[in-house]
Amino acid sequence: MTLWKPSTLFGRVLLSLLIGLALAGLLIGLVPASAHAAPPSPEIRAAAEAIPPVPGPETPEKRFRIGYYEGGQYGDYKIILAAIVRGLMQLGWVPQIDLPPMDQVPDSATLWRFLVANANGGHVEFVGDAHYTAGDFDPERRKQVRPEIIERLTGRQDIDLMIAMGTWAGQDLANDAVTTPIVVASTSDPVASKIIPSPDDSGRPNLHAKVEPGRYGRQVELFDDIVRAKRLGVVYENTLEGRTFAAIEEVEAVSAARGFDLVTCFAPFNGVPEEVAKAEAVRCYKELAPKVDALYITVHRGVTSSSLAAIVDAALDAGVPTFSMAGSGDVRRGVLMSIAQGDFSYVGLFHAEVIGRIFNGAEPWALDQRWVAPAKIALNLETMEIIGFNPPVDILLAADEIYRKIER
Repeated sequence: MTLWKPSTLFGRVLLSLLIGLALAGLLIGLVPASAHAAPPSPEIRAAAEAIPPVPGPETPEKRFRIGYYEGGQYGDYKIILAAIVRGLMQLGWVPQIDLPPMDQVPDSATLWRFLVANANGGHVEFVGDAHYTAGDFDPERRKQVRPEIIERLTGRQDIDLMIAMGTWAGQDLANDAVTTPIVVASTSDPVASKIIPSPDDSGRPNLHAKVEPGRYGRQVELFDDIVRAKRLGVVYENTLEGRTFAAIEEVEAVSAARGFDLVTCFAPFNGVPEEVAKAEAVRCYKELAPKVDALYITVHRGVTSSSLAAIVDAALDAGVPTFSMAGSGDVRRGVLMSIAQGDFSYVGLFHAEVIGRIFNGAEPWALDQRWVAPAKIALNLETMEIIGFNPPVDILLAADEIYRKIER
């Protein structure tokens, strides 16, 4: 990775004078004043009064058994799981160990086996036979796995908490029959996907789902502030899951409010092999790139570290700027810009704190579900140079991660 901090290029005096202005002016929209405006219900407020203030272990003699369920093999899932584990280490629930580099971990099942073998010496047990997946986003496999998990949680009751990774997993475990605490992670919009009824109420005492209202709309607004595209290209699967993954409702709302056109291309990812999903995503971006002024690279199972190079090349050949919905990992590989993630450490710690408080006695629905990503930008300088893009200086000053080269 070639990572450059702005202070190595700009004088400290200039940076200190301008960075505050840049963040306050351009990026203030990323953290809306309304983010915590809606008051909780009286029932949730009453329950919240009993929330343990410290998410570290309070009962050293007890070990809590964690299970895991994902809807399919999506690249971010293993990374977010690792970030949650690191957060649990930071809080004292899991012993301090070195996790393997994520580029050497093919999937979450491999990481889970590592955790079972190496991370079970603390207050948490990663249960060896409690990693579940619906195959490769296979609807038929999903029909088999869902009742199997629910039977275990309601029958054997040998799991203290389930991590539900992704939209499918969240939908399947948001179930009235289940009382085991469920923590839902890595969903673009758990409200739109009907996992929870609102950002302020999960709808079930045992359920917690991270919500970041308006996150992707703010991304598109920021992108529009910078590039002022008249035609924005987006790729997604035209299903409820596909539209939710790509946050299409938010993108459409910004398009309508600001008056630019959306140019769409549909690429399937459910119920098809990953190679097909990747080929369809690449096809769509190649088709859109010459027709639009900018591309918003949406979350899609076909957009992976191996397929992104072809997508980036299509955008570079067309000379169009790109913004990654997923984050700065894509910027490292040649997307022009995104929101810097800090290797998902912020969101990992958020989920870890929720899990810790649940283990200490809090009801999941009493815990705040709203989370706002730190307002930081990632930029790729080589991409900027190739397409001839000259951003305002305040964008450069506000950038937290700047990559000098495209990683191939």
